[in-house]
Amino acid sequence: MSALIGVLDYGAGNLGSVMNALERLGANARFVAAPGELASRENTPYAKLLFPGDGHFGTTMESLEKSGYAEALRFWINEDRPFLGICIGLQALFGASEEAPGVRGLGLIRGTVKRFPGRKVPQIGWNNTSARTGSGLFRGLPEDSFFYYIHSYYVESEESGAVAATAGYYLEYCSAVERGNLAAVQFHPEKSGAAGLRLLENWLAG
Repeated sequence: MSALIGVLDYGAGNLGSVMNALERLGANARFVAAPGELASRENTPYAKLLFPGDGHFGTTMESLEKSGYAEALRFWINEDRPFLGICIGLQALFGASEEAPGVRGLGLIRGTVKRFPGRKVPQIGWNNTSARTGSGLFRGLPEDSFFYYIHSYYVESEESGAVAATAGYYLEYCSAVERGNLAAVQFHPEKSGAAGLRLLENWLAG
């Protein structure tokens, strides 16, 4: 049996399509049952952790803090265990967001989440995504691939070395990060056809 993938279920939507994509790739995945399953390197049943979903930054962080998952996520990522965040799973890694002033994020990547400056917000649909040369997450994909996005806020990373891909919508912004075993994307690979499945496959392969 392949290594077990933990999928974080914190009350957000869109989890079914993620599980379907993992199943299509032959991954052995299940929802994380409790924060304690992530808070011990020796006792965790999971080889990798996926944090998917879409939602409001403040509501998401409130849910994570209240449930105990916030500290469990900090532990997991600070231990440099394999992690993939999708959409809000990317934004929550940062310390603050204009979507919820005063609400503290996980603070695991230096930077801020900001609202797009234009009038046509949110960005909904396919967008060209330019990957950094040598990115493991985008291995085997064209340098410019199209992925499906739906978001009103973007991350502005202060860690330039962690930026794995960029996209453009009113301005060029960071659409993916990679740092050690930490990876996260703003787009939805589970809704992005063959390119999205290839990206998930790359992450599963490590």
